[in-house]
Amino acid sequence: MIPYPHINPVIVKVGPLAIRWYGVMYLIGFLSTYFLVRKQIKEQAHVLGKTKEEIEQEFYHLDNLILYGAIGVVLGGRIGYVIFYNLPYYMKHPIEIFETWHGGMSFHGGLAGAVAACAIYCKRHNLNPWLWGDRFVVTAPIGLGCGRIGNFINGELYGRPTNVPWAMVFPAGGPIPRHPSQLYEAFLEGVLLFLILWPIRNKNWATGRKVALFLMLYGIVRIFAEFFREPDPQLGFILWGWVTMGQILSLIILIIGIFIWMYRKDGEKLFTK
Repeated sequence: MIPYPHINPVIVKVGPLAIRWYGVMYLIGFLSTYFLVRKQIKEQAHVLGKTKEEIEQEFYHLDNLILYGAIGVVLGGRIGYVIFYNLPYYMKHPIEIFETWHGGMSFHGGLAGAVAACAIYCKRHNLNPWLWGDRFVVTAPIGLGCGRIGNFINGELYGRPTNVPWAMVFPAGGPIPRHPSQLYEAFLEGVLLFLILWPIRNKNWATGRKVALFLMLYGIVRIFAEFFREPDPQLGFILWGWVTMGQILSLIILIIGIFIWMYRKDGEKLFTK
């Protein structure tokens, strides 16, 4: 067994204001996405022979899309968690809905919120949402991996009981050794998906197919990781004594990914010139 490293979730606190690792992990994710999407814009502009003015215009839209996406992720992630994972509790304690620093964010809700927010922006500015979606999803694993590390530091979303040599006793999980499932997810959703998706960022696929691949891969790895993660105590297993809410939502994501993959097979390609 490996001792759980008790890392203070609060980095620094000044009066009522506190900087927490959980928030810093989200910030790292957003900044990584911003700079890596800028890199893609430059790479793709070089191939397409775009002018400096055209590149600057894309940077302008990126700045706005990052803002829209960040708002969508935070709002959607929190609302998704409240609805999917603990609605009865938050109905009784509505003020706690706003206490996001304690954790409690749903990836599936965050994804829905980001998609909705960015789709609205693309619609208003006549942008190709599939092209921008492809640019964002190949960077998304960084934020996902960082978020799982934030979960680990918070000591939340720990794994099921186990006797593997690397098991840990989490403060909120009782005296039982458990899988450090947050670290499994950080590797699967973060490192592994990034190693698969980032190298294909400029493949001349029909736009939208990288979005589809991301959704399919995420659905698969999340369904697998859920077998090691302790179900939320207020929900337990949803079906047949072994299926979790996370697996149900991830299966839906997987099916949506398959649908988009087929739907976009004849879509416009990344490089059309």
